[in-house]
Formats: sequence, structure tokens, C-alpha cells
Amino acid sequence: MSSGFDALMAHADPALVIVTVAADDEMAGCVVGFHSQCSIEPPRYAVWLSKANRTCRVALFAAQFAVHFLSDQDHDLAELFGGTSGDDVDKFARCDWERDPGGVPLLVQCPNRVVLQRVTQLDDGSDHVCLIGAPLRADATAELPALRVSRAQDITPGHGADDLGPRPTRPASDDAPPPTAGPHGDDAEVAAAGAGHAIDLENPESLS
Repeated sequence: MSSGFDALMAHADPALVIVTVAADDEMAGCVVGFHSQCSIEPPRYAVWLSKANRTCRVALFAAQFAVHFLSDQDHDLAELFGGTSGDDVDKFARCDWERDPGGVPLLVQCPNRVVLQRVTQLDDGSDHVCLIGAPLRADATAELPALRVSRAQDITPGHGADDLGPRPTRPASDDAPPPTAGPHGDDAEVAAAGAGHAIDLENPESLS
């Protein structure tokens, strides 16, 4: 069953996005392959972040996050945010970015993006956490030839999926939303304890 499922997912060839987030004085961002609009009215968008990923760790305490839709000219950004770990590299020092009014870091190179207010966080016990957000601001250009998994297979992951790091701690900000409980009785802080999980672009299931 797994081999058949993997083959079907490979044929899907999803578009790549970069999710950025900030909580307290920490910023993080990563390449994500699991994402989708999940409601028409009211409009909602969902992203799935790997629990081993530093971006997930920071996102647990953030009220807002941004999804940047990559074009086929954004391979360099995909390599930066998918081929390096935020535990070792300041990704934002290597690209142009600006803060939106809510404090979310926005990548200047990516004009196609949406800033979301987190409304739900779901953890079903699998290796990803789902964040569902309501759009606050969205920008789109006339055309967006998407950068897909098949066009980014030369990127070497910056971190292995099984590299674990310290348990995350809650930022000092009182505005940060509390983590939600998972199905195993533990909170999302434990579930997200990881050192940054980069992507294996040959395997669509590891794209967050």
C-alpha cells in the first residue's frame, strides 16, 4: 500500500511554497509542499509543518503566518529555505525581507503571498501539524508559473528528518496563542521538539 501511495503522490507534483513566521524575537521559514485552500466561505487556508522543523516550533506560538507562492524563477529561495537549517543559518540575512504590520516576515522576492491569522491548529499524532488560517492580506500577480517538486530535486536537504533538538519554550509575549493538545495527552510543544527538518525533494511526503 505504501509504495502505491508514494507513487500517486509523486505524480501529483505539488507546487512549493515558503511559510514564514515570527514569535517574540524569533523568525523562521521553510519550504512546504503540504498546503491547500480548505474552505470557500469563510475563506481558509491550511499548511502542514513537520514536527521536526524549527519553523513548526516557532509557529506554535505565533498568531499569524505568511505563505509565499514560489514561481519557477525562485529556485534560489527554495534552496535557501529548503536546503539550509535555521538552527545553523540566518536565512533572513541572506535574502530581502520586510515585516508586515502584524510582524510577519515577508519575502520581497515573492509578490504572490497571503498573510493568515491562525484560527485552528490540528495534531492527529502524525509527523506534521496542521495550521489553518483566515486570510488577512493577499497579493497576486497576473501570472504565476509555479515552482514544483519536480523542478527542485537538485536541492540537498539542510537537515535530516530524524535530527532532534531541544524542547521548545514559550516566548515571553502574552499575545502568543497557547499550544493545543495532541491525541496522546501531550501538548504540541513536545510534539514539535525538533532541530529543523529540511526537505527531501525526491520524496513529496517530506516537503515540510
